[in-house]
Amino acid sequence: MYTAFFQLANKPFRMTPDPAFLYLTPSHREALAGITYAILDRKGFLVLSGMAGTGKTTVLTSVLGSLPQSKVRTSVILNPTLTPSEFLEMAMIDFGILDIPESKAQRLWKLQAFLMKARQADQICALIVDEAHKLNPELLEEVRLLGNFEHADEKLLQILLIGQSELDEVLSRKELWQFTQRISVRLSIPPLSPAATGEYIAHRWAKAGGSAPHPFSPQAVARIALLSAGIPRIINCVCDNALTLAFADSARRVEVEHINSVAIDLHLTEPLAEKPAPAILAPAPPAAKALPETFPVRMKTLERYAPSPSKSSLFARWAERLGLA
Repeated sequence: MYTAFFQLANKPFRMTPDPAFLYLTPSHREALAGITYAILDRKGFLVLSGMAGTGKTTVLTSVLGSLPQSKVRTSVILNPTLTPSEFLEMAMIDFGILDIPESKAQRLWKLQAFLMKARQADQICALIVDEAHKLNPELLEEVRLLGNFEHADEKLLQILLIGQSELDEVLSRKELWQFTQRISVRLSIPPLSPAATGEYIAHRWAKAGGSAPHPFSPQAVARIALLSAGIPRIINCVCDNALTLAFADSARRVEVEHINSVAIDLHLTEPLAEKPAPAILAPAPPAAKALPETFPVRMKTLERYAPSPSKSSLFARWAERLGLA
């Protein structure tokens, strides 16, 4: 709709996880390198957590696209709300295992034979569970037991759990202590900072073929950073709608007014009711559009999962050696 108006080759703020538009903050780069490292070095269990919309699936898609298919075989479960029997069946189906037996014992035997055959061919098998925060304790125990497939000193099955921040809380339960002990790599992706939000918008604009600079005013970018709380998925939604609104107004510049209008449509803000001013005072200015009451709670959540400034970028250094950075 607005691509021709703004002279773009593609829509810059699509909601789908497109690796071509991946913006690598230090945390995203660490996640990219960490997942690659965990798979290629056969580390066993890996956990990647972060708030919804921070780019975990995009990072995962990027990793899977970069790994050599002749070297790595993957089974990806996108919806883990299954029974233990269905979960095992789904994992085997996505590995390409046919004629799945009804008996669980026979299924496990067939899966082990598949993993051993892959190892003999110098292939790595990885089971990736997206939305892993939805796994119940019974399924988590099944996943833990799948990690018992070993040969000599290496794991036959690499297991990656990708989930929202609640996954960290689930794994901290006392009854899951045995599972937590087996996790060799833990990564997290926090929301974008206000400065990174502007860089993210500029990055996606350039990737879509837009000429620099992008049409969002500095005030509009600051408003987007505040409304989105640094969540890339929300940034995409706000920017896409704001560009559509600017196109409808024949405006080449996206201003705060466009962002505020979009925010109201998306229920990200709500206008405050005006209060009558006392007679002896000048009339009160128009009421500002305020953030919903849930926003402070959301900000506390962001602070909780914000990275430590002093964190050593282990996987970032490892990525540089492999040319991933």
